[in-house]
Amino acid sequence: MKRFTAILFILAAAVFSAAAKNVSFRTEDYSGTVVYSEKLKQGDALFARMNMHISRYAKKKNSSDVKAVLQLYRDNQKLDSAQFFFLNSKTRRQTAPDMLAAIPLTRSLEPGSSYSIKIIFSTGIQDENAKELILPFSLESNPVKEVFMEKNSDEAGKIQFMSLERINQAEKISSILETINASSLYSFKAFTPPLKDSVKKSSFGERTVFSTEGQKSRTITLSGNVYAASDGTDVYACAEGKIMLAEYIASSGWTVVIEHLPGLYSVYKNLGTVNVKNDSSIKQGEKLGLTGTSGTNPASMFQWDVWLNNSPVNPDFFTSDFLFSSAE
Repeated sequence: MKRFTAILFILAAAVFSAAAKNVSFRTEDYSGTVVYSEKLKQGDALFARMNMHISRYAKKKNSSDVKAVLQLYRDNQKLDSAQFFFLNSKTRRQTAPDMLAAIPLTRSLEPGSSYSIKIIFSTGIQDENAKELILPFSLESNPVKEVFMEKNSDEAGKIQFMSLERINQAEKISSILETINASSLYSFKAFTPPLKDSVKKSSFGERTVFSTEGQKSRTITLSGNVYAASDGTDVYACAEGKIMLAEYIASSGWTVVIEHLPGLYSVYKNLGTVNVKNDSSIKQGEKLGLTGTSGTNPASMFQWDVWLNNSPVNPDFFTSDFLFSSAE
């Protein structure tokens, strides 16, 4: 596989925001840009947007679709990868395809600057070998709060039982959250929080450590943001999408799952009521239901998750320009 050196391949790199970099490349047959965030935090998501312009002459030699894959490395070890999908399927065989790929940066990844990303792509031009683009990347620490709770033996057993129930409920929707449908293109905007004027009680990644008689028994890591809201508070869709699930789940009460992009979902837990149905479309800011007491929560505590490629990621990250629309 042929690899471009930085001098031959990258003609320009312009930072258009504090966190995103625009890298350009060019050959006789095609040119393009890759926009990505060079520095992110644990729990964020690594998005890369790739635009290409293939010359009319080269297009005549184009025998297949443009293809690309995004890979995350630490030193020489590949940690994760994701296929690029077309933001407009009609450009699949056009001279200017626009593509996007994303990788969740789970909290298990250690912070540091020894990371890099690799983009491997083929233009589909006859007799053209695949190319590699290697770009720098660093991951910053994102410290979270840790809460310790002492429980007696009876309460500890109850916690363990609840834990098994939550696992079973997670399996119920895992088939949805692990699905990556390249044609699911619903939202291209920054997300908006699902509640208005509500207090965030806990944030994504926070840990609660339960102990029994001084011995650590279990740790629960929060998969989203938790909000304190009075019963009957309106809950809104954070972005346009398709309702993949809207039903009562024993562990999380009335629950809604919305698909926004391939592999990208938002999850709404512990609602009091739900007024949407499975397989229906929904707009950003459209009402999903009302807060209330449901599931295992003893009070009105609403939870909002965002999942990417079947991994929970920080919902707050998606309230910014994560699709680099300002680069267009």
